[in-house]
Amino acid sequence: MRGRRIGLIAAAILAVVLTVVGFTIVTGSKSTGGGPRGSGVATVGGPFTLTGVDGQAVTEKDLLGKPSAIFFGFTYCPEVCPTTLSELSALADQLGSDADKLNLVFISVDAERDGPEEMKQYLTAFDSRIIGLTGTPEQIDAAAKAFKIYYTKVLLDDGDYTMDHTASVILMDAYGKFFGTMAYEEAMSVMLAKLKRLIGEG
Repeated sequence: MRGRRIGLIAAAILAVVLTVVGFTIVTGSKSTGGGPRGSGVATVGGPFTLTGVDGQAVTEKDLLGKPSAIFFGFTYCPEVCPTTLSELSALADQLGSDADKLNLVFISVDAERDGPEEMKQYLTAFDSRIIGLTGTPEQIDAAAKAFKIYYTKVLLDDGDYTMDHTASVILMDAYGKFFGTMAYEEAMSVMLAKLKRLIGEG
């Protein structure tokens, strides 16, 4: 019982730290979100090795040269993930040809259910430019830690499970440096302005 209490306290502290950094954390259906770019609280981004929908290895180096909008989620997500990916698809349409100057990346936090084929099938419902990445539990955990992403498996009463996770889209410049975030349920006009700035400056 004491160990469980300590674990809950540690999770709460992590949630506070991530909120200060400026990320939105989804816990069930609720979220909290945050601060401006350049808060200096933590370094966001770093080395990772994941697997693309074609089964080939993808690292952080493959994203360099273009700015990136990176979202961590999972294919069984009931609301936040399909909503965010639909918004990214709509934003890509509004950007027109400028969307080709941007990496749109969806990284699964559910290694158990989201293999390359499942990711490929899931992403057919969204803009074809969205890059789907997954990996082993260890690879996903390393990527999540690099980008300061919170996620945890939550068991449901029916024996199934869901994933609580950070809901913000992380913006990185073409050199792999943290640029800012887009919060869940942020106004489309604000997100579009952020992406235009990212493309122009990043």
